[in-house]
Amino acid sequence: LCFPRHVSCPLLHPSPEPNYKSRQLVSLAPQSNPIDTADMLRLLLIWAAILGCCHGQSEVSRRNSLLKVMSPPELEGTYGCASADFGFPQHAGSMTGVVVYPRPNTMACMNFDDFGISFRSRRAGGPPVILLVDRGGCYFTTKVQNGQKAGAAAVLIVNHRNEPLFAIDEPESGETTLDLHLQDITIPSALITKSLGESLRKASNNGDLVNVNLDWEESRPHPHERAEYEFWTNGNDECGPKCDEQVDFLKRFKGVAQTLEKKGYTQFTPHYITWYCPENFVLSKQCKSQCINHGRYCAPDPEQGFSKGYDGRDVVLQNLYQICVFKVAKKTGKPWLWWDYVTHFAIMCPMKKKMYTHECASGVIRSLGLSQKAVDMCVGDPHADEDHPVLKDEQDAQVTS
Repeated sequence: LCFPRHVSCPLLHPSPEPNYKSRQLVSLAPQSNPIDTADMLRLLLIWAAILGCCHGQSEVSRRNSLLKVMSPPELEGTYGCASADFGFPQHAGSMTGVVVYPRPNTMACMNFDDFGISFRSRRAGGPPVILLVDRGGCYFTTKVQNGQKAGAAAVLIVNHRNEPLFAIDEPESGETTLDLHLQDITIPSALITKSLGESLRKASNNGDLVNVNLDWEESRPHPHERAEYEFWTNGNDECGPKCDEQVDFLKRFKGVAQTLEKKGYTQFTPHYITWYCPENFVLSKQCKSQCINHGRYCAPDPEQGFSKGYDGRDVVLQNLYQICVFKVAKKTGKPWLWWDYVTHFAIMCPMKKKMYTHECASGVIRSLGLSQKAVDMCVGDPHADEDHPVLKDEQDAQVTS
């Protein structure tokens, strides 16, 4: 329903700016040989200095994008879309969310405040809204700006005629760069076909839960000056090449990360993205299969479908185990054991081998000399109809980080 299937590398963000939300992909993974500590420190400093002048720019072309519809079932499939060259994709180039077709202001040419409409979640962890609007009536940039101001996480613009898609990269009808205020647009947007748009619009108007994933081919790293970092990740290992890259990165970076942490050069904190199920859908098949704690904490289905393999709730549970392992390890003064846990779990407990289970996770925990009882107490009861303190903190961090 909302956040991306994975985040495959560290996400650095400035702690003095608590509302900074444009977490960007920062690939520190080596291509072949391992990185030694000195080289990593030099890399961090050089990377910050060289890229510092480019902060806020988004030159990367994202024209070839994919839109995957996960529900309703009759619309399941992957569709092409044409991304805009203004704004930028957040969360490492992919985003999962709920499609909303606004009524009124279907073209998004007016400020949604004028209609008393907001797409912001009422509490932390709410599903991001991917706004579906009709083409025409005003500039593309106006539509996206109005959607952004109202709290939308992304905007899909439905073409008004049957024609090949084109990248939204040039002003229409003489619009000038000065008028666009492009630097103020920070959410992604894309043009979709008339036929797909009509189908999504119909499903949304019928009250169906329209769940989609936007995936960009490229994203651009942005700089940060500090070695202190937060690592936003996901325990899902069944999302194809991206998950394989994530596991490979964890293995390659583990030694460097542990050395830097042990020597006091860095301080890291792993985080896991979750969302909550809209109240009207808590008892639906989709939410039951993707959520724990009565719809409060959810993750997308690993296979992007609800009829096979592991469910999103399995991913949430393993994410919770990984957070709790970090917390328990940190209390022992050895937070770097988290890296051992996630890499060992990836090797010993993969979904492909049907080992993505509590029993396998427990075996890894014991092998590291950590207290299984302490981890279990942290995990608590996933069936309880109440807030989970650890996961609630994670959802709050999504808003404040």
